[in-house]
Amino acid sequence: MSLALAPVRTTTAARTEAPLTAAPRISGSAIRSAAPLQAPTGAAPTAPLADRAPRVRAVPEGTEARGFVLYVGIDESKADVDGTTLHRIVEALRALTGEIAPSAETYAAVALAPAGAGGRDVDVVRLALQDPAALAKQRDAGDARADADRHPNGVIIDISRKRVLLDGEPAGLTYKEFELLQFLVLREGRTIDRHELIDNLWAGEEEVPSERTIDVHVRRLRSKLAHYQDIVRTVRGVGYRFDRHADVSIRQASTPSPDLY
Repeated sequence: MSLALAPVRTTTAARTEAPLTAAPRISGSAIRSAAPLQAPTGAAPTAPLADRAPRVRAVPEGTEARGFVLYVGIDESKADVDGTTLHRIVEALRALTGEIAPSAETYAAVALAPAGAGGRDVDVVRLALQDPAALAKQRDAGDARADADRHPNGVIIDISRKRVLLDGEPAGLTYKEFELLQFLVLREGRTIDRHELIDNLWAGEEEVPSERTIDVHVRRLRSKLAHYQDIVRTVRGVGYRFDRHADVSIRQASTPSPDLY
């Protein structure tokens, strides 16, 4: 979980306001009493700060700046390691803002993401709170992946779209074959025995396959993977394992597959 602090309240469906607890105030006196920087000897005198024109970047003609957003990337576990909480960080930032600019209005929102989604905390925050630059970057990345689909080399295991491409061509896996491959991919590097595959992929079905049937499913899957079939490796006497190669690309949405619990 991560958070963002903005002096101007905006409305976003993805935001969830968090209850905040009191925290020690951070004094802004050190900032206000800091000695002014001295110009080097012989340097041209600079205009007093009050006389300088305000500099705000990327403000289009006809608009004015009304506030700012500070994206803070930190989850609850990292905050705990640092000896604090998200609520205390928010309250401290609010207190500091009140010290520096008493007229400022603040609004705090907590950015939520699926557990285990991965990625940099601050990037997750920006996407969850609909930051335009982050959204544009995500769209550009999606366009790049679409272009790669047109002339790819190697194996693309696209979990989000439930498909496998071999050198740009669909592998033609059945539903159960894809589920079998996905189960192994999401547990990369771990050998899965046949009983675990049966318990997870055939749970609740009337006909439960035997270990020999599992071997048949794996053999059919490997045959469809053609010259890339060694990504599904047989561990003799144990089960099967997915081994990633340099020419294998795995794609999945920010929300993990429901298969991964």
